[in-house]
Amino acid sequence: MPLLQVAHLSKTFDGKPTLNDVSFEVEAGEIICLLGPSGCGKTTLLRIIAGLETADNGTITCDGQDVQNVPVHQRHFGLMFQDFALFPHKNVWDNVIFGLRMQHLSDQQIQQLGHEALEMVGLNGFAQRNVHQLSGGERQRVALARSLAPKPKLLMLDEPLGALDRQLREELMIELRRILKAAHLTSIYVTHDQAEAFAVADRVAVLNAGRIEQIDTPAAVYTQPASEFVAHFLGMPNVIGGTVLSAAARVAVIDTPIGLLHVTTDRSLKPDQTVTLLIRSEAVTIEPDPFAVASDEWFAETPQANVLHGDLRDVSFRGHTQRVIVHSNDLDLEFDIDARLALPPLGQPVKIPLPPDALTLL
Repeated sequence: MPLLQVAHLSKTFDGKPTLNDVSFEVEAGEIICLLGPSGCGKTTLLRIIAGLETADNGTITCDGQDVQNVPVHQRHFGLMFQDFALFPHKNVWDNVIFGLRMQHLSDQQIQQLGHEALEMVGLNGFAQRNVHQLSGGERQRVALARSLAPKPKLLMLDEPLGALDRQLREELMIELRRILKAAHLTSIYVTHDQAEAFAVADRVAVLNAGRIEQIDTPAAVYTQPASEFVAHFLGMPNVIGGTVLSAAARVAVIDTPIGLLHVTTDRSLKPDQTVTLLIRSEAVTIEPDPFAVASDEWFAETPQANVLHGDLRDVSFRGHTQRVIVHSNDLDLEFDIDARLALPPLGQPVKIPLPPDALTLL
């Protein structure tokens, strides 16, 4: 049985639905990430599970017990906020053991659990330091140690790295997963950052307008986005429509505005069926198109399946890659090309071979 079961939760604020029939489960020791844009309902969902808000409908079960009428302090859940919420007048040790003292544990238990938590987050020797003497990353570790010390059944983290700069977030997101796994903690992690979600979570739930659009492993969400919203939110801009011409032996031939595309799929498709197709941005190569005769004739040679023909409209340097925009038949499509690859001049006709793994039916 899963440790946590959330079933059909709904919540409305001022007549506006914030959560709409949300259901999911969390296994013991699993890290689930609630990922989505601002206003999608992920923090409200977290607060309802914590007991800080009340749902209009639905149930929350932990270890087989309905916890909705259980007071917050009796749920034995931990909650870590973006701003850390540390006591500035207390040193590191007093911050870490604050929750333990509130539980009226013995001095021996407090000492043991407090030192275990500091060791787990790599802050041995920091116990007597003042909070204002710590870096942002060290304060984040203190807040995490305070959440870990009582050994909660469920730890909830609301944008825990949101107050840190990008470089520090990159360093700590992997470390945070290591700490949560070492502590065998069941965790719900809220973020709007897909890189953070993919690095930390065992499974990712993508929320949109109070609903879960998709919940799966990070790899599955990235390789098989369930909807156009998920694809766009993950930074995949190339979504186009098409019509099935034929489908057999796991290969569908799709007629699209940019030409014929052969797509590998397990779905059962019928001729003339309308579909939505994702073209991934990770193009392998881009090259001049010597057979194109004019920018408004997007190919002059016999059409080749899975080859995009168009004009190079824009190039933006991104470090290891360069983002290029190719205009084809009134569509602007974006691709990430190796930064070392020499490109034709802007406005010139180009072609981009599209490998099978670059095409996904939504």
